[in-house]
Amino acid sequence: MPRLFEGGVSAEGKKFAIIVSQFNQMVTKRLLDGAVDCFQRHGSDIEKDIDVFYCPGAFEIPEVAAKITEKGMYDAVVCLGAIVRGETPHFDYIAQECARGIGSVARERNIPLLFGVLTTDTFDQAMERSGGSIGNKGWDAALSAITMANLYTQLNTSSKRN
Repeated sequence: MPRLFEGGVSAEGKKFAIIVSQFNQMVTKRLLDGAVDCFQRHGSDIEKDIDVFYCPGAFEIPEVAAKITEKGMYDAVVCLGAIVRGETPHFDYIAQECARGIGSVARERNIPLLFGVLTTDTFDQAMERSGGSIGNKGWDAALSAITMANLYTQLNTSSKRN
């Protein structure tokens, strides 16, 4: 039987950061509420184990992620934002750079950074994904952060195969 590494869903004893874009705050507040609820329901002491960092918009999320991961204090970081398509190509530039930046920081720092940034065509779609009929992507990103933090712990403590 092969060895399995699949993380787990207990947040107990882990430290998490949440970066939240203030732009489209009606949506991002709901994403944040979902993420915090998920962490709490999975064993986090939200007063001690969860830190929330606000930034102006989704474009700034990677900058904040790079800064807060410098010292290795967190087991995973959840990045939350809402980019809604408008009438100009601005959406494409912001979404692309946000995604690229988050991925770059994750690889550079060797820490899970979860992409909970909504990229929708309409504001209604964003609302549906932040606690509406489609669920709460903040919750989903937090659950993925818990799983990835546990998986990284397993990978870091597993012994080499002979």
